[in-house]
Amino acid sequence: MSLPYNEKNIPKAKALRKNATPQERHLWYDFLSTYAVRFQRQKAIDNFIADFYCHKAKLVVEIDGSQHFSDEGMRLDDFRTEILQGYDLKVIRFNNRQVNENFAGVCAYIDAVVRKELGMEE
Repeated sequence: MSLPYNEKNIPKAKALRKNATPQERHLWYDFLSTYAVRFQRQKAIDNFIADFYCHKAKLVVEIDGSQHFSDEGMRLDDFRTEILQGYDLKVIRFNNRQVNENFAGVCAYIDAVVRKELGMEE
């Protein structure tokens, strides 16, 4: 089953792919683009655009910049997460600092979540 999306977000998603943050580019080009399970970048879902999405694992990965840590940003993120979870998706978040300072740990955590969601735990 495909997820609903707002067609008006497709051009914005394409633009976001071209203008990714350094942390998004790092995670994509140095891990997710060659990961064994397919991920998509800037995936339109409902009225949102997820930074990274894995259909097989029903997983959304978000990389949060400083705007996400204001009261309004956190409220909007909570709302967005609630909507996405309504589609039976798991949402995990990392901040830019985590990607910059603990890239291997971020990648290992994503891998562990994918494996768990796919029943591939060792």
